Amino acid sequence: MPVPEVIAALPDLLALEWVEPGAASPAAAERLGRDLAALHRAGAEAFGAQWRGFIGALPADNTPSPGPWPGWFAERRLRPYLRMSADSGALSADDVALVEHVISRIEGYGGSEPPARIHGDLWPGNVLWGADGRAWLVDPAAHGGHRETDLAQLALFGGVPHGDRLLAAYREEWPLSDGWRERVPLHQLHLMLVHTALFGGAYRDAVRTTAGAALRA
Repeated sequence: MPVPEVIAALPDLLALEWVEPGAASPAAAERLGRDLAALHRAGAEAFGAQWRGFIGALPADNTPSPGPWPGWFAERRLRPYLRMSADSGALSADDVALVEHVISRIEGYGGSEPPARIHGDLWPGNVLWGADGRAWLVDPAAHGGHRETDLAQLALFGGVPHGDRLLAAYREEWPLSDGWRERVPLHQLHLMLVHTALFGGAYRDAVRTTAGAALRA
């Protein structure tokens, strides 16, 4: 999996190896799909990680857990950012109740797979398409998680270019479990809550829409 080399890491500066920009071609998307499958298959010892976690400027609780995944995801990736969003006024009491309804049903979404090694913040802006015909990943929030989380995040904000080709290549390498399409909004809810925690009420409707889609699944 292509990842730029870290040249310097300072409190207010992160310098990475330069990636010459290129086209987001179907071939590059397919290669990314296969590379992601290999990354996920590498696995992780537990959900979470041994290192301190961050998602953007916010902390991420990486306390390792053997799982199962649904409870871990609820307590480590949904509720912390729901509380932050509520405390800041970005989400109303009704919004909080809606997300809590999703959390109350989380055991019914499946997710019995063992922890995969995932990027953790894989929205399309964290994919750099290089002139070398490859897709490079930046700004990871790496940890042991559910592999569907990375794939669901790639569909956010208009989606990654040639996402259908990427997904088809991924599934050729490692088929997804039944019901994966219905679980996409649940996985996306994490980053939507991160956005209300970071940026406020501008993302309130996105949280409500995503939570509503999860409940309809």
